[in-house]
Amino acid sequence: MTSPYRSIFQAPGAKAFFLAGVVGRMPLSMLGIGIVTMMSQVSGRYDIAGALSAVLALSGAVLAPYTSRLVDRRGQRRVLGPAVAVTVLAVLAFLVLVDLDAPDWTLFVCLAAAGVTPSLGNMTRARWSELYRDSPLMHTAFSLESVFDEVVFIVGPILSIGLCTVWFPAAGPLLAVVFLAVGGYLLVAQRATEPPPHPQEGNSGPSALRSPGLKVLISTFAAIGVVFGAVDVTTVAFADEQGRKAAASLVLAAYALGSCVAGIVFGTLRPRRPPRQRFLLGVGFLAVTTLLPLWVGNLWLLAAALFVSSLAVAPTLVTAMSLVERFVPRGQLTEGMTWTSTGLTLGVSIGASAAGVLVDSFGARTAFALPAAAAVVALLVALLCRRWLRPVPEAPGTPVQAPRADGHTSAERDPDQDQLA
Repeated sequence: MTSPYRSIFQAPGAKAFFLAGVVGRMPLSMLGIGIVTMMSQVSGRYDIAGALSAVLALSGAVLAPYTSRLVDRRGQRRVLGPAVAVTVLAVLAFLVLVDLDAPDWTLFVCLAAAGVTPSLGNMTRARWSELYRDSPLMHTAFSLESVFDEVVFIVGPILSIGLCTVWFPAAGPLLAVVFLAVGGYLLVAQRATEPPPHPQEGNSGPSALRSPGLKVLISTFAAIGVVFGAVDVTTVAFADEQGRKAAASLVLAAYALGSCVAGIVFGTLRPRRPPRQRFLLGVGFLAVTTLLPLWVGNLWLLAAALFVSSLAVAPTLVTAMSLVERFVPRGQLTEGMTWTSTGLTLGVSIGASAAGVLVDSFGARTAFALPAAAAVVALLVALLCRRWLRPVPEAPGTPVQAPRADGHTSAERDPDQDQLA
C-alpha cells in the first residue's frame, strides 16, 4: 500500500468502519445480477429478470435518498439498523415467493421495498469527510472507496453468478443479504467515527437538490447508470448465446478491474486540473470507449473492450463525489451523495429493463447499442450543463468555505470557469 493510502488509516477507527463498509456494499454487485441470473434460470425469460432487477434499482432510487436524509438528521446508528432489517426481510420474502412459484406481482412488491437501505459506501464516505475535510487526504480516501466499489464489482458477480449456476438459483441473492446484514450492523457499531447528526439542516427541506450542479450530476449519472445496467444484462445474455453463461461473471469482473486499477493510480495523484474539467474528461472517455463492444465477436474480446471502457469509471466517480462535497452543506452530505447515487441507480433500472427487452427481441449483440447511446447522452448532458458544475453558496450571500478534496476552499475561484464556460 503506497504512502497516501497508509496515511488515511492513521485515524482511530478508520480501519473498522472501512472494512464494515466493504462487506456491507457487496449487495451492490451481487443482488441485481443475482436476480437476473436466478430468474433467467427459473423462468427462462430475460424480460422478467431485467424488470425485477430494474424495480430493485428503482426502489433504491426512490427510497434511499429519504433514508439518507434521516441519517443526516438523526445519525447513522438510529436509522441504518432498521433500514437494513427491512431490506433483508424484503429480499428473503422475494426468494421464498420465487421458490413457491408465486404470481409475478408479489415478486415486484417485495423488491419495491428492498431499496430502503442507502449505499453503505456513502455512509463511509461521510465518515471520511468528517476525518479529512481539511486535508488533501480526503481525495485519497474517496479514491480508496471507489477502488473497493470496483473490487466489490469484481468479486460480487463471480460469487453471485457462480453460486446461482453451480449451487442453486437463489444462492447469489441469499449471500448478498447476508453480507448486507453483517456489514450494516458492524458499521452501526462503530460509534466513535459516526458523523454527528444535523437536525437543523435536515428540517429545512430538501436543500441538497437546490444546487444546480448536483442536478447536473444526477442527470449525468442517470445516463451512466443506463450504461451499467444494460452492460450487466446484455453481458449475461451474450455469454448465454455463446453457450458459456457462467463466464459472464469473469467478463463483468474485467469491467470492474479496469476501474479498480484506474482508481488505485488516481488515488496516489494530486490532480492539477479542476474537478469540473476532470469530470468532463472522464465522461468523454467513457462515451468513446463504450462503443467498443459493438464490434466484438466473442467473450474474451468483450472482456477486453469492457476493461478499456471501465478505466474512466473510478476517476469520474471520485471527482463527482468531490463536486458533491462542494455543492451541499456539511449537514446534508450523505443526502447529496445519495442523490447522486440515485441518478445512477435510476439509470441502472432503466438500462437493465430496456436491455432485457432488446435482448429478447434482437439478441445480445444488438442490445450493446443501448449502453453506447446512453454514454453519448451522458457526455452531451455534462457538456451542455457544464456551467452549473461550480460550487454554490451554503447560504444566501455566504461563500462556501468548506475545503475541497484537493485541499483548497470551495469559495476560491475555479480556474476552469473561464476555460470551459
